[in-house]
Amino acid sequence: MSLYEYRKPQIGRVIVRSLRDRALFVLGRAVCVAAPAGLLIWLLANLSWNGQTLLAQCAGFLDPFARLLGLDGVILLAFILGFPANEIVIPIIIMAYMAQGHILAIDNLAVLKKLLTDNGWTWITAISVMLFSLMHWPCSTTCLTIKKETRSLKWTVAGALLPAVAGLVVCFLFANAARLICKLYM
Repeated sequence: MSLYEYRKPQIGRVIVRSLRDRALFVLGRAVCVAAPAGLLIWLLANLSWNGQTLLAQCAGFLDPFARLLGLDGVILLAFILGFPANEIVIPIIIMAYMAQGHILAIDNLAVLKKLLTDNGWTWITAISVMLFSLMHWPCSTTCLTIKKETRSLKWTVAGALLPAVAGLVVCFLFANAARLICKLYM
């Protein structure tokens, strides 16, 4: 049995190629997905209609459904708008609650706690957000990877819908069970 000739790895070449491939991937993602999503979020937060931003109107539309899940319309809208990159969900929530047209950094946890509680967060809301964060649809990059690897739109849709449905069901069950327990014992 013959073996391939052993060649010493060229560490510099591997590092340069890996960095180049990763950098192109990240830049490609930013151009194709993150930039249009950022533009959409900015437009929703800065364009008004009937005295309310489009972001607030969309959140208000989603609010009745989101309340069934232990969330509110802002939180559910943030998850939807966070599809390109899940990292932006919490900043979108903060931006919407602060009614600012841009995302602000909050350096103090007490300020964040006050912001969230002033907007109706309870322990049920916090746990529902955590559960939905764990179980909701994957980000767009993951969906693109599923599509690329499986070459199937069916598996891509299944890969996005199955965790989304599971997250919706778990949040619905948790929020309503928690409300029932609170009503019975408090």
